[in-house]
Amino acid sequence: MSLASPGPALRSEGGKLRRVAVVGAGVAGMATALELARARVPVDVLSLLPAKRAPSVASRGGVNAALDVNGEGDSPRQHFEDTIRVGESLAHQPLVSAMCEAAPDIVHLLDRMGVPFHRTGEGRPAARRLPGSSHARAAFAGATTGHAAVSALDQQLRRFEGEPCVDARGVEIPGEPLVRRLEHVELVGLVQDDAGVCVGVVTQDLRAMTVKATPYDAVVLATGGFAGLFAGGAASALSLGTAAAAAYRQGAVFANAELIEHHPTATHGHGRATIVSSAARAEGGRLWVPRDPKDLRAPRDIPERERDYFLERLYPSFGNLVAHDVAARAIHRLCVREGGGVRDPRSGESERAVYLDLVHRAARLEPGQLRGVVDVTTRLGAGDPLAGPVKVFPAASATLGGLWVDFEKGEAGRPVRGSPRNHATSVPGLYAVGEVEHQYHGAQRLPGNALLASIFGASLCAQAVASYRGAMARSAYDLPRSIFEKSEKQRADEYAAALAGPKGGGEPLSPYALLDELRAALADGCGVERDDDGLARAEAKLAELDERRAAVEVTDSSSRSNQAAALARALPDLIDLGRLVVACAKRRDESRGAHARASHDARDDGRHLAATLARRAPDGTPRFLDAVEYTCVGATVHVSAAIDTSVVGPLAREVPRPHGSGRVSAPPAKDREPKRPARAERGGADKKDRPAPEDEEA
Repeated sequence: MSLASPGPALRSEGGKLRRVAVVGAGVAGMATALELARARVPVDVLSLLPAKRAPSVASRGGVNAALDVNGEGDSPRQHFEDTIRVGESLAHQPLVSAMCEAAPDIVHLLDRMGVPFHRTGEGRPAARRLPGSSHARAAFAGATTGHAAVSALDQQLRRFEGEPCVDARGVEIPGEPLVRRLEHVELVGLVQDDAGVCVGVVTQDLRAMTVKATPYDAVVLATGGFAGLFAGGAASALSLGTAAAAAYRQGAVFANAELIEHHPTATHGHGRATIVSSAARAEGGRLWVPRDPKDLRAPRDIPERERDYFLERLYPSFGNLVAHDVAARAIHRLCVREGGGVRDPRSGESERAVYLDLVHRAARLEPGQLRGVVDVTTRLGAGDPLAGPVKVFPAASATLGGLWVDFEKGEAGRPVRGSPRNHATSVPGLYAVGEVEHQYHGAQRLPGNALLASIFGASLCAQAVASYRGAMARSAYDLPRSIFEKSEKQRADEYAAALAGPKGGGEPLSPYALLDELRAALADGCGVERDDDGLARAEAKLAELDERRAAVEVTDSSSRSNQAAALARALPDLIDLGRLVVACAKRRDESRGAHARASHDARDDGRHLAATLARRAPDGTPRFLDAVEYTCVGATVHVSAAIDTSVVGPLAREVPRPHGSGRVSAPPAKDREPKRPARAERGGADKKDRPAPEDEEA
């Protein structure tokens, strides 16, 4: 279905230009705004930071597409099945299938936009095999693919910033460019009419600290995930999920909040973690620890025969290219449960780290192939992985759950392009795309699918918004101004209350201190592995924080750039979001992908092949749902929580559940396998030796 033409509906009945808001300037946000601009829909792009500082730049590994440049027999179907397997069948299959079929065209589109993909000798985009994939299919620009994609989309979008809007008569509207960018603003709330329809946003200028309500015919959230809520995580410090939490407070349904991706290779230092891209393992990086748990020698002094390449031993077919959740659990159990891993030579205690080694590949890599990885590790003081092993350990890096969004499936079993239901949240008029929503990755993301899902989802979402806007009975710009004034006053009063400080007695509390306690509680209870005691501790701690937040005091009374006051205002929403994560983790009593329960070490398709849906109750606690009912362009839509497995049915993982019994660390000498040479050096199986993923379970 083609995009609806704005035509005569460019202006409201009162003569105002009808705009759409896209909140977020990462890959998902800019791609959505670009598609809307091409459809001649006026759009405002609102963001905390300029595009070049969006978290999307950290997606370095590549963009998956079955181009089969290496002649391995890859296909969109293989890409689809890899995605479903790694995601433990928790993603809607019609959407994933359509995304994988569109992937080659998306890579070619990025190529035409100027993304400097690495090339084969024939000039085609080269491909690397990222963890979890059965074939080499990730087109890459060194180890800085995300940055290259952001730059290309940013340049494309700037063309429309200088292009004026043209009305139905072909007359330019002075002072009204097709795209406007509003930077350093934060969404603090939605404007909803009496029927609960989203008709605008309330934002706060983070420099002047002024609060303003603005009408928009539709609002698209592309604000990323909330992995920044986890202590020791590798996500941006600004990835707290404040916009998604505000939408959740105002009635939006959340899905799969318990699914938190932990990247297995992150360096830890300077108070935070930084991801060492999957590109390192894709290019032959190997993870190992000394075979002797008490070995205190420097890594370069430990000979090959005294190293335990534990992933290659545990998973011989995939080796170091197992999916993120499998690798993260192996490292976590080795270092935390067994007290193994790298040891501090001074204290002899475990450092909770393993070695990532690329030394053996240094001479074979082309210049720039891993430049982004080397730059990151060197600047952070972790060392150059091409010169010597670096220490890594899992860190929270992304969220796989988010705002619940819908899609409409057509007769052919694919999403209906142009349907206003695609990417619609449970709040009419509010859409979501990118990491802020839940539907493309399932229980674990296939590396290389992050950028792909954002761009594919942006295309679906933009067409849906254009259709929704064309079907509106009345523009948001024609509603009474009192609706917007009420929302603006409510959020301004909340900010003023945060500035005023605590109302009662007791010890004043810094908003940053409370946030640190919140982050520590989530990291403790909802880390790589969850157990009943940890979830109970986190639940109790969050309830305590909810009571103590009344004592938060902002000592900075500045009227400009007051970040402490902005955080104090957001803390109630962030605590509610944290309580949601813990409650969802308790509810999913199985182990599936990124969600690993120590007391439930198996996947349960009979009970849990469904999204965990929740809506906020008036007291702030989550109320779980079996289905979502919402209104879209005047029609009532009812959607079950069940996952659509109509394409291939539930698929088993490519590797068995990890190490439920037995040790992760090195076996006794008499049980050790001989060293595996060439295959292990590459970090995965040779093409001729690699079995089909479905054979791995046996």
